[in-house]
Amino acid sequence: MLDIVGDKWSLLLVRDMLVQGKKTFKDFSISPEKIAPGILSARLKWLEENGLITKHKLPDNQKENIYLLTEKGIELAPVITEIILWSDKNLREQNSEMFSIAEAGFHQDKSKVTAGIQNNYRKIVRETLG
Repeated sequence: MLDIVGDKWSLLLVRDMLVQGKKTFKDFSISPEKIAPGILSARLKWLEENGLITKHKLPDNQKENIYLLTEKGIELAPVITEIILWSDKNLREQNSEMFSIAEAGFHQDKSKVTAGIQNNYRKIVRETLG
């Protein structure tokens, strides 16, 4: 697993897709973490090659690619949930601008939060692909 998603950028991309519904290269490139375009391209390709995401064309814009998590990628939601909870508990003092888990409902039961993230993302995929 760490060979595939063990680097900083891959996990951030999966998180942004699951939690924030990001789908396009532009969506990812304007993230506060400021991933360089070359690294972003490489990570998206890597995640696709390893079956965690798929690449499609937007129905109304055949020039733009969209990236969607596969079921394999969606199954990383428990890992992402744990990382978010750990970060909130242990890193908030160093980064007061960090994503607020309370606002996102993470104060609830972890399994319900994880299932909610997964179901919400599956809905995004269905709506995107039609």
